[in-house]
Amino acid sequence: MTEFNALEKIRLQKLEELRAEGVEAYPTRATRTHTSKQAIAEFESDETKEVKATLAGRIRSMRAGGKLTFAHIEDGDGKVQLFLRVNELNDKLAFFNKLFDLGDFIEATGVMFRTKSGEVTLHVHDFKLLAKSVTPLPADKDVTLDDGTVVRHASLDNPELRARQRYADLAVNPDVRETFRKRAKLVKSLRDFLDDKGFLEVETPILQPLYGGAAARPFVTHHNELDQDMYLRISFELYLKRLLVGNLEKVYEIGRDFRNEGVSFKHNPEFTQLEFYWAYADYLQVMELTEQMVAYVAEQVTGSTKVKFGEHELEFKPPWKRIEMRQGILDVTGIDINEHKTAEELIKSIKQKQPQANLEAKSTRGKLIDFLVSEFLEPTLIQPTFLYNYPRDISPLAKSIPNDSLTVERFEGYVAGFELCNAFTELNDPLDQEQRFIEMGRDYEADDEEKHPLDEDYLRAMRYGMPPNGGFGMGVDRLAMILTDKHSIREVLLFPALRKEE
Repeated sequence: MTEFNALEKIRLQKLEELRAEGVEAYPTRATRTHTSKQAIAEFESDETKEVKATLAGRIRSMRAGGKLTFAHIEDGDGKVQLFLRVNELNDKLAFFNKLFDLGDFIEATGVMFRTKSGEVTLHVHDFKLLAKSVTPLPADKDVTLDDGTVVRHASLDNPELRARQRYADLAVNPDVRETFRKRAKLVKSLRDFLDDKGFLEVETPILQPLYGGAAARPFVTHHNELDQDMYLRISFELYLKRLLVGNLEKVYEIGRDFRNEGVSFKHNPEFTQLEFYWAYADYLQVMELTEQMVAYVAEQVTGSTKVKFGEHELEFKPPWKRIEMRQGILDVTGIDINEHKTAEELIKSIKQKQPQANLEAKSTRGKLIDFLVSEFLEPTLIQPTFLYNYPRDISPLAKSIPNDSLTVERFEGYVAGFELCNAFTELNDPLDQEQRFIEMGRDYEADDEEKHPLDEDYLRAMRYGMPPNGGFGMGVDRLAMILTDKHSIREVLLFPALRKEE
């Protein structure tokens, strides 16, 4: 049973008084004719014309002064001032002042006019309650000064509380609403770009009998009727590439992936991913398409290919910088990975350069190289950069570079010191693919989350013949962070994963 605090009890008493007066505190219907923005725009288009309007929104401020009351209500478009006067409302004005609170949703009908201070305002002739606010919002008081400046008191700025109560965060922080409007525009822009390039949007299973397509530990559930374990997908890759076998040549999907891993400023257990697969293309063509796509999205969302992110100004206009992985590692560590063909040789070299490095969990040469990238090279990649040519043993689905059995045609895109996207020239040789799966089963520990399970059905699909193709994956949440200048993934997820509230 809910335990109400003192302020809530006062509001509950008001709720009882309203009902005693025959007022329905939560009516079934509203009759709004204009949003705040529409009403103001219509009035300003011809101020000699009478504009009647019925507006609706949440009360954000109230200033009662005897026979006059000023209030502001806020809707999805913004705020508008209400002017309530005893001449038109009689006893209803005192009723409003006594029983209505900040946070209540109301509907107000009247005529638009401009006050002596210049603010476009609704002169209220009638009003009704749409929803009583029992719990005061955490930032529940806006004060308008004489010069029109709005001062917000007790703003909701605690990151934990904002993430846990996103509904309150959205209600009191207009900039948060704007973040998620930008995110929606970002996703639409991705779709527009790919649709215009002839890609087909598809949907693949979220519940899968076998997970794959990425290096991650899955979430496991159980299907009672089939009496078998199922996995929440960690990637769309293997299903999307099956479609290439079926002669759908350019496909993409934007949706949720789920990875049973740690939480950080750039990780959440469920996140939005974009993946596309492009028949008869390779990683170089995908590289060019990627920089075009991200630049297009940046311009659609922010108005420019130049984006401010913290202390940096990022330029997404193509072409992006390109760094071959071997050279990048050599530049920042002095280690030439091509001189160390085995994990044992590479460990010795790393220990000479970095004696404090913890390498116990890095069992393969590829993992050691990935360690060098993440620890030393990645933080230096601020401007949009493609890092290309990756170790074969951490890229089980990518095609090898001709005449180099240890390296594959793979790139990752980096921005602001962290990974944004990942792409390959996809492996389409079913025999080579099966051998890769077998090697991972031999070289990786049984509980290694980067171990990729052997997928017999995927191999069967490949044996029917898969065209050469380029594949791509990008974390949409990370791109949203960059384009909205947010430095935690929580800030761009409406409802991020959190520990259970005590």
